[in-house]
Amino acid sequence: MSGTQLDTGTDRRQFLGRAAATGASVVVGGSAIEALVPSIAVAHKGGKKRDLEILGAAQIAEALAVTTYTNIINTAPFFTRLASDDQGYLKAARQEEMSHYLLEEGVTHKPSPFTAFYYPPKMFTDAQTTLNVLVTLEDAFIAAYLVGVRDFSTADLRVTAARIMGIESDHRTLARVVAPGVATQDGGPIEAVTGIQKKAESVDPPNNNGYERTLRWLTIKKAVEALTPFADKTAAAKAGFDTSKSYKFEPFMPTLPEALGEFHSFLG
Repeated sequence: MSGTQLDTGTDRRQFLGRAAATGASVVVGGSAIEALVPSIAVAHKGGKKRDLEILGAAQIAEALAVTTYTNIINTAPFFTRLASDDQGYLKAARQEEMSHYLLEEGVTHKPSPFTAFYYPPKMFTDAQTTLNVLVTLEDAFIAAYLVGVRDFSTADLRVTAARIMGIESDHRTLARVVAPGVATQDGGPIEAVTGIQKKAESVDPPNNNGYERTLRWLTIKKAVEALTPFADKTAAAKAGFDTSKSYKFEPFMPTLPEALGEFHSFLG
């Protein structure tokens, strides 16, 4: 996929500013969220600011993820012709991303400042484009949460970032599992998928990482740079995205596939 980086810093600053300053308090998630709040409260002043900046960017990423999975399920023609287990992955991923979003929103007490997203042309009509973008996003989410593992100011937040990153890694692999199952009439089987590094990679094997890719992102600003075209219309136009239509983020209360896999506490 082309155009996921910006050539100016203006949109990145606006993105971070809105992530930090927009929204009202929302209380959701019960004890799971209550467990996270002390980690923010005990952070030193500089650390707390950095923690909230990372969490704000992560919320936007999760809202984008929910919107992406929702529209694949509801509008992409190839989805209906996938095997039931591949459909099940996409449906479960939607629930999981929404759970991540609500956990983070419960800590920041701010909803996502971005509630509509833009995509490259043919995003939901061409299966190859859909999977390229999906893997690109999961690549970005993995690297972004690894920034959290590196930079969060408390151990509890770092472990939480690692736990969410593991799920994003599942999603990346499973998106690559789906590719060979795309029906012939939808352009399948798809044998290679292009992620954020813009290199077509064989889907055999789908789990092709020995180690998660950091993309050499040392700050959350790199994640912001990659995601801004999806959230900002001006940046989307510069990136060659289709700005004739935006896709609304519609929150919901998720049901995770397995109770044992819910957040519960920092101890799991």
